[in-house]
Amino acid sequence: MWGTTRTHIANALTGISTGFSTPLYLVGVGYRAAMEEDPRGTPYVYVPIPPWVDAKVETPTKIVFSATDKHLLGLFSARVRAYRKPEPYKGKTVRVKSVKKK
Repeated sequence: MWGTTRTHIANALTGISTGFSTPLYLVGVGYRAAMEEDPRGTPYVYVPIPPWVDAKVETPTKIVFSATDKHLLGLFSARVRAYRKPEPYKGKTVRVKSVKKK
């Protein structure tokens, strides 16, 4: 119990002082990211970004999410990754950090 409590407190202090960031890589032909307002009527995947997450598109295939809460950042990254499940033959997917399918 002591180790878990210490880790939660350390993560809270790190989140407030420096913050956490998670890069997502879009791997596959035709995958690209853009920051836009709600594009109603378009065939693209629109993901609303919660107010506690800051998103930045560094390249058309790399998105960096930043937040102060490590747990909520991980949940949001997993939700974005769930939009495009890994394709088993060509490897098209949304990768979180350097996570590779096994």
